[in-house]
Amino acid sequence: MIRSYSIVLPFLILTVIGCKNTSSEKEKLSKALKKPNIVMIYADDLGYGDVSAYGATAIQTPAIDALAKEGITFSNAYATAATCTPSRYSLLTGVYAWRQKGNSIASGDQPLLFDTSKPTLASILQSVGYKTGVVGKWHLGLGGKEGPDWNGDIKPGPLEIGFDYSFLIPATGDRVPCVYVENHNIVNLDPSDPIQVNYKEKIGNWPTGSENPELLKVKPSQGHANTIVNGISRIGFMEGGKAALWDDETIAQELVKKSVDFINTNKEAPFFLFLSTHDIHVPRVANAMFQGKSGMGPRGDVILQLDWTVKQIVSQLKSQNLLGKTVIIFSSDNGPVVDDGYHDQARELLGGHKPAGNLRGGKYSALEGGSKIPLIVKWPDGKAKGMVSKAMFSQIDFFKSLGKLAGVDISGYKNIDSQDQLATLRGDDKKGRETLIQESFAGPLSYIKGHWKYIEPLEGPKLVPWGPIIETGFEVAPQLYNLEEDPEEQNNIAKDYPEKTEALRAALMEARKGLSFTMFKPKVE
Repeated sequence: MIRSYSIVLPFLILTVIGCKNTSSEKEKLSKALKKPNIVMIYADDLGYGDVSAYGATAIQTPAIDALAKEGITFSNAYATAATCTPSRYSLLTGVYAWRQKGNSIASGDQPLLFDTSKPTLASILQSVGYKTGVVGKWHLGLGGKEGPDWNGDIKPGPLEIGFDYSFLIPATGDRVPCVYVENHNIVNLDPSDPIQVNYKEKIGNWPTGSENPELLKVKPSQGHANTIVNGISRIGFMEGGKAALWDDETIAQELVKKSVDFINTNKEAPFFLFLSTHDIHVPRVANAMFQGKSGMGPRGDVILQLDWTVKQIVSQLKSQNLLGKTVIIFSSDNGPVVDDGYHDQARELLGGHKPAGNLRGGKYSALEGGSKIPLIVKWPDGKAKGMVSKAMFSQIDFFKSLGKLAGVDISGYKNIDSQDQLATLRGDDKKGRETLIQESFAGPLSYIKGHWKYIEPLEGPKLVPWGPIIETGFEVAPQLYNLEEDPEEQNNIAKDYPEKTEALRAALMEARKGLSFTMFKPKVE
């Protein structure tokens, strides 16, 4: 469970005051950190309170807890957005997704969202000798301006932005096409049975959830009533590619297998593996070995499945004698959602479990539950083992921080939002970021400076409008919260602190002007 952490600085620090910056900067990293392997396990829709390392008691996640015991657990870490596409884009580019038009939740046939001429976390690691691989959920678009050619070479894609290998769920499990894409092609696609995909109108004769509900094993609660694959209706229409269709119950096992293969193939050279799991996202269909085991229905079962995934990856690294050479990062793309389109009893079986912990809001929301996420970092040299850090960290900083760790010259990347927060990830910097920006599903941004949070006004719905019972955090008046005294965001004190509210509003407006909000000069308070 998260608890406060304090450390008394030894008097020996006085002996190093006169040391030159060059030695302290370069020599403090141990030999184990000379181009370490980097494994990032990125969960989907996993909330701040969903794992026992962060206080959950109704469900236990021993493999994730073991990472926390061996590494640093961050209590104040954020994804950049409350939805998956912008969070993933920001993590890989080091640039806030809202700076580029069209970076909202991607459709299943979206063209690639990246400018292939611009750097990504994968490409800068690749430039210094890393083998780079992405396995799992993508949801960042594929193909050129017309979108993906499902029956041909599907590019540009991950291989054109710095990954050496990719094995993808093209969008999400609830969107067609329900196939894997390995590098540039659909896996097991029979040329005599080509795939057709359409997100505007029905094509072909495959049954749909709206027309053939009797064929469903998982029924939709809102939306998700188009083409049926494996007894589950999805968003969008498809036909063809029968031999290539995935089996929902074995997705986690397939992603583990491909990740293990990547590790084994590249164990002699430094590698970066971005394992983007799907488990907690709808439709939640756990493997048979987890079904009914959590007592919380399918959502609880897939949390157990995620924990199993973590165990398999750590075990493989151990069996290959790579634990002493590998940084393991565990996090999530946004906050939790319970009912997100299917009747799976997730809400009814919650009991006392709180997916967002003590936070208000959840996925899609401008409130803290939307983008405050679990983050655990295990270092190969055992740095800060068992520490709980209160330092503020944003996933956008992985670009510069991991780049620096790998030996990339990050000095040239000036006009991006990413900051060098390696000292924070190492546990040496107890404060972390001064400021960060959060994005909700409908566009309004939040600005955090220290323990103060400003949410810009928006006239919008109080709850997410398509069904999930989640507060959006939208108000027609500005909101200001003191997160230190009011972490649950219960008391809007904007009227009590008009100067503070105006200063943060002005800072957010300034951040919108340039490429990097780190360059602005806020008003004197």
